[in-house]
Amino acid sequence: MRMLLAIVVCKLLRFIGKRVGKGSSLPGKFALKICPDVLRRVTLPPCIIAVTGSNGKTSTVEMIAAILRRSGKKVIYNAEGSNQIEGVTTLILCSSTLGGKMRGDVLLLESDERYARLSFRWFHPTHFVITNLYRDQLTRNGHPEWVYDAILPAIHPDTTLVLNADDPLVSCFANGRDNVKWFGLERCSVSTDKPQGVYDDGARCPVCRGKMEYTCYHYHHIGHYRCPACGHARHTPDFAVTALDLDAGKLTIDGGTEIELAFRSIYNVYNILAAWSVCSLAGAEKEAMAAVISNYVLKNGRMVRFTLGGYHGTLLTSKHENSVAYDTNLGYIRDRKQDCEALIIVDAISRKYFTGETSWLWDIDFDLLDCPQVKRVLLCGKYVHDLAMRFDYTGIPAEKVVCYDTVSQAAGALEQDGGGELYVVTCFSDRDKLLNLVKLEQ
Repeated sequence: MRMLLAIVVCKLLRFIGKRVGKGSSLPGKFALKICPDVLRRVTLPPCIIAVTGSNGKTSTVEMIAAILRRSGKKVIYNAEGSNQIEGVTTLILCSSTLGGKMRGDVLLLESDERYARLSFRWFHPTHFVITNLYRDQLTRNGHPEWVYDAILPAIHPDTTLVLNADDPLVSCFANGRDNVKWFGLERCSVSTDKPQGVYDDGARCPVCRGKMEYTCYHYHHIGHYRCPACGHARHTPDFAVTALDLDAGKLTIDGGTEIELAFRSIYNVYNILAAWSVCSLAGAEKEAMAAVISNYVLKNGRMVRFTLGGYHGTLLTSKHENSVAYDTNLGYIRDRKQDCEALIIVDAISRKYFTGETSWLWDIDFDLLDCPQVKRVLLCGKYVHDLAMRFDYTGIPAEKVVCYDTVSQAAGALEQDGGGELYVVTCFSDRDKLLNLVKLEQ
């Protein structure tokens, strides 16, 4: 009876929530109060895929869902991104019959890395994708190895791990396990012999703390590594990007399948490869996967095109307090090699934690914008003075940097200007403050 009551209450609250525009966590929260082990009692689909990591979860999950649906599977997934235990509970119960049987062939879950152990207390994924681990929101996740320790209890012995072979910390999840599949990027045009960025998180081995050796870097500490002291080294990928040309917007998977890139970013390459890998394991055909992924435009709002006066704009969403997310988008602007202006918005740091801590700005490689095609950099928001001080320590000429106190002031100034190509880099907390002032492109 408790399970039935929990399902009924969850469905009812979710119905009401949709009508009033509320989130998807509250129904699950109440359901768990009524029946704390309700996720153990329901009957789940035979295929359960989970995705976690510092970055790339939402984009990877969206592509997995699109591929498996093209392959004829009924996929239930948390498209709204509510990825903690309450949101997972809402998704499962609202997709179940009153008898507790989930409708669908595949349950696909984006899982918050910090709370995965709670989400998978009563059931476990058949496949668990871990995208990457690197320094993230300090207020939540402290240090990458702290996040590793938080994820580890969520991994069940029977689960097949799908791991990023190019991340030395992620690869540690495979220790003592046989049921592991690897994805990675072979050396290509974007690879470098030395680390890029303002810090080097790959300098030391995560196993023995010995000095790590790299034969190439793809970005930050992601690359081909080996520790001569203990032997911790990159595994040969089961699924690999064997050729990559970001300028042409093309990649090749496993030497035989060419994919066109709608978003020419190394970040997107890894998200595509993660989705390809787990979908292959779930039985999807190469032709179906290629048809979906080629020129795939994400629908999760990570990239939004708009017009503002005479400007053609592209909003690139980055996680605040996450320097790698910023570096990836700044690198994208640089690599486009077209005359443009850039707008950086930091108006609110966190949607959940009331903090004004801005030390993470110093981890971002803003010098990526120190290139001839970036004609002007606009800074705005509540923390514009913190941004301005950070830019004082870049090589960007001071005359190219303009500051505004608010998003509306910056948008108003741009609207009165001539026009051209505009890139905006900000976080989910702040993006609508700009998008409410512009005309979105369809």
